[in-house]
Amino acid sequence: MTSPILFRNLRLLDPSFDEVRDGYEVLVEGDRIREVSDTPIRTESARVIDAGGRVMMPGLIDCHVHSMHSEVYTRRMEDMPLTLASARGARRLKQMIDRGFTTVRDAGGTDWGMKAAVDQGLIPGPRLFIAGRSMGPTGGHSDGRARTNPGYPCLCCNGFAFLRLIVDGEDEVRRAVREQLRQGSDHIKLMVSGGVASPNDPLESDQFSDGEILAAVEEAEAFGRYVCAHAYTPKAISRAVSLGVRTIEHGNLIDAPAAAVMARHGAYLVANLVAYVAMKERAASYGMPAIMLEKNDMVLESGFRSLEICREAGVKVAYGTDLLGELAEDQSREFSIRTEVQTPIEVIRSATTIAAEVVRRPGQLGTVAPGAWADLILVDGDPLKNISLLEGQGAHMPVIMKGGVFHKNELEVIA
Repeated sequence: MTSPILFRNLRLLDPSFDEVRDGYEVLVEGDRIREVSDTPIRTESARVIDAGGRVMMPGLIDCHVHSMHSEVYTRRMEDMPLTLASARGARRLKQMIDRGFTTVRDAGGTDWGMKAAVDQGLIPGPRLFIAGRSMGPTGGHSDGRARTNPGYPCLCCNGFAFLRLIVDGEDEVRRAVREQLRQGSDHIKLMVSGGVASPNDPLESDQFSDGEILAAVEEAEAFGRYVCAHAYTPKAISRAVSLGVRTIEHGNLIDAPAAAVMARHGAYLVANLVAYVAMKERAASYGMPAIMLEKNDMVLESGFRSLEICREAGVKVAYGTDLLGELAEDQSREFSIRTEVQTPIEVIRSATTIAAEVVRRPGQLGTVAPGAWADLILVDGDPLKNISLLEGQGAHMPVIMKGGVFHKNELEVIA
């Protein structure tokens, strides 16, 4: 049992505030925050760290990552063994926590083995909430096969096959969902509309029948889990949410009536504008074909409007990035991109308190409060005045702590 850690001389940015507040101290004991006070905390056994007036805030949460998707053009993973894919995934996870993301929600492709490796300290990385393999019907967004490919013979020799699952019919969906839950999935990922990074499905296509979606929702809820759905169009969004889907991923083409359906059901939108910006800028150089880039252009500009539509409807929007391959270095860039239509505190809440609700850990993650997990970062300045301080691959974060353990500490212990 390590001794408690007392942070002194800090400025606090808890998402429940509208501003940074001076004169705070925070005591960490074990993996939890024990005390938060604007008066001196009395303790005799704690190690003391002088924050030097830096801003403390909760560790960041990204609600849509793909830690195993190490190629921008995912078809290139067909020639990748699972061993290499896993090694690349481990590096991607370390880079995420290096940027201050102490929790991530993987939206498809990462299994319980990678989660266990992080939990057991075998590889550095954020807390992982996993979907297992993304599910879609034949010819849908999960089906990235070439038209000449009748199917994959196994998973071990094909990194792409490990990421996704093709299922058809209600019985097959039930069986697949049960298997993913048996394998430790925290949520189930369905593809219910066309997507950008898939070769043969139009964006406006509807995927899975009502019965198939409902079967997945019933099985997930029976297990105490939930369903998230890749969806772009108003029809796909409304249909999925009406059938019990809890979170919509992307949602770029949402309209006011679809947002009203989401608000009525208490559903969340997980937006990821940076993915489309980064793909437009650089995906072609990594092999993404023109047909996919054309679809990317179709959803890019509407993504900004989706945030405004959801705000007007009262739909909570969480922080996501969905960056493939080498584009993952832009993970923190979503903060600056969103400030074109949101205030800095709104963006920060999307990556803290709202994101904690999405992963169903409100009050435990995304806050600096007694009893919460001690997932904390110190920032060299006020992100409300300069949100780019949350970017730069963690360069402006001298302290990154997950569960009371330093992932990074550049400050001296003074007592």
